[in-house]
Amino acid sequence: MTDIVVLGSTNMDLVAYVEKAPQRGETVTGRQFRTIPGGKGANQAIAAAHAGGTVSMIGAVGNDSFGARLRSSLEHSGVNTDHLRTVEAPSGTAHIVVDAEGGNAIVVVPGANGTVDHLAPGDEGLIASADALLLQLEIPLPAVVAGARAARAHGVRTILTPAPAQPLPPELLAATDLLVPNEHEAATLTGRTDPHEAAAALLDSVPEVVITLGAAGSLHAARGTAPLTVPAPQVTAVDSTGAGDTFVGALAVALGEERPVREALAWAAAAAALSVQRPGASASMPYRSEIEKQYTS
Repeated sequence: MTDIVVLGSTNMDLVAYVEKAPQRGETVTGRQFRTIPGGKGANQAIAAAHAGGTVSMIGAVGNDSFGARLRSSLEHSGVNTDHLRTVEAPSGTAHIVVDAEGGNAIVVVPGANGTVDHLAPGDEGLIASADALLLQLEIPLPAVVAGARAARAHGVRTILTPAPAQPLPPELLAATDLLVPNEHEAATLTGRTDPHEAAAALLDSVPEVVITLGAAGSLHAARGTAPLTVPAPQVTAVDSTGAGDTFVGALAVALGEERPVREALAWAAAAAALSVQRPGASASMPYRSEIEKQYTS
């Protein structure tokens, strides 16, 4: 089994489902409200565990009811939480509006995630024992950089999701093996809206890139190889929240199993396609048997 460590955020997702998202100054009536464990770090951890990886989570939750539920959700999915700290701060929250087409808009309040600004004792040893380290940007950058450096020092593959999109320090890019932005994030990082041009620009900083293209699939680019576009299964989306994290978690497992790149991307796309057909982020993430069935169908 692929051994994966995730260094990142845990949030309680507060999700309002509406026909159409409100414009500035507008009030709309929602159809439903749910509280669902999430956060990009926790989402990727759960996605990887469901996909068949052995997963450990490094991060922080608050000493509150959300924190207890977030920890329980990870453990119920088979994620090791020995390195998930409990701190005297509110747990992180994500305030999400999902429209009738499955699109979303999100406001993240970091809470306890903001305290994860360094590696705690034992974290580097855990990273050193892994096959891959998954990183995102919902915790302070110093911890992300420290995690990437630790992974590089111990020969561990580093997979970075640059979200929320922001300028990345050269030292982080230098320690990143695989960068997985979506189209918006790739454009923000490079100033180029065409995914192929953005991927080419990103290869100046990292050796390998996968740009997720939503319903159009994904674009893979690596130094010394031709770009590769892999389509996604065509499905009707109910809620796209967490689809990118599902893709990354499943991709990390597939790459750890040494599947060919095209197969790994198609397998991850199958996982993401299943997730968008269900409401919520972590609650929507498929198990390995479901991914295999979708992939082969």
